[in-house]
Amino acid sequence: MTACSTKLDNTLSPIRVEIARTAGGYQLLRGGKPYAVKGAGMVVDDIERFAASGGNSIRTWNTAQNGQDTRVLLDKAHAHGVTVALGLPMRPERHGFNYDDPDAVAAQLEFMRGEVLKYRDHPAVLVWVIGNELNHSYKNPRVYDAVNDVAAMIGELDPYHPTTTATSGFKPDVNAEILARAPELDFISFQMYGSIFRLPERLAETGFDGPFMVTEWGTIGYWETAMTDWGAPIEVHSSDKADTFLRAYRDMLAPLDGQLLGSYAFYWGQKQERTPTWFGMLTEDGNLTEAVDAMQFAWTGEWPENRTPRIETMLLDGKEAAASIRLMPGDAVEARIDLHDPDGDPVSYRWELKHESTATSGGGDYEEPVTSLEGYLSDPGAATTTLTTPAPGKYRLFAYASDEQGRIAHANIPFLVESAQVQLTD
Repeated sequence: MTACSTKLDNTLSPIRVEIARTAGGYQLLRGGKPYAVKGAGMVVDDIERFAASGGNSIRTWNTAQNGQDTRVLLDKAHAHGVTVALGLPMRPERHGFNYDDPDAVAAQLEFMRGEVLKYRDHPAVLVWVIGNELNHSYKNPRVYDAVNDVAAMIGELDPYHPTTTATSGFKPDVNAEILARAPELDFISFQMYGSIFRLPERLAETGFDGPFMVTEWGTIGYWETAMTDWGAPIEVHSSDKADTFLRAYRDMLAPLDGQLLGSYAFYWGQKQERTPTWFGMLTEDGNLTEAVDAMQFAWTGEWPENRTPRIETMLLDGKEAAASIRLMPGDAVEARIDLHDPDGDPVSYRWELKHESTATSGGGDYEEPVTSLEGYLSDPGAATTTLTTPAPGKYRLFAYASDEQGRIAHANIPFLVESAQVQLTD
């Protein structure tokens, strides 16, 4: 293979990435040397703290992301020794794209060509991720014909970087469709949350023996968790999440070395998805959660010098979320969060009350943030506060506890405020 003619700035050039067949299976090579991905998904640049925590590769979703300068991101990544699995934004069918429309498909391919030409020579590029969860709610398998066309185009323009596409879950029928329709791909990637704990079993059941990545994994998804009796998903607290991250990495992912080419924890950032805390390894104010502690330990074998406050429980009216807490308007009930800081640091508390999200979207699609409600908490800066319940409706109470080192714990409880019963008289 010959080097691409265009160079980044006459001093930087692409670094060849390839998949090698070994006696033990498969191995990712970068510059001819084995490359172990220590990865997380990232959109907003926080590369310096990520690298300081032991990460060496980020995954993105869209080279044309609003508010993101992809070249600046690549430059920053390279400066910190971080590679990028660069996401190409193929439009999914659920967003209205018609893969039976040849003109639309051709225009999208041309756009992808331009994106590949922009970034193919950057030394931070690790792999191309063609589309994200294109199988989510899809009906037209021709989407993977289009993926194959993009992979073939990349193969012609960029011989240095492998191609993949990321699927929602591990689904044998989808895998078979992709293998049949998109042979130009170098491997398939899977995105799994609670189901990650069945991945080794699923690989064995289906006989899937090719190389792969897990390009999203992390806490238990809101579609997989327990629900209140009115259907609100119960989110575990940040310490439970950290334990899940570590267990998934140690017990499920690490033993798959030789077939697993790398994995990207979700998500080094913050986003509203049913709640503002469900998937983020960071909070809205940029503080690091305990999931970062867990991933630093997974990546480096050492815990951070300063540990995040660790939650024991959160209670509302003396009950945990699983009790499906129902209250009446105007009730005054105690809310409490119990935790300890492993370093003995002083801890600051913050409480927030929000309406329950009414979002019904899936696949990580954008959700509007939910505004906090003011005036219902007696002391929103203490470990214990009194909640005076608002008008009937579905709500969620959030508690945050942060040390002075930029690390934060969080928990929340959904609750229902019921209408007062009408007393009938004779």
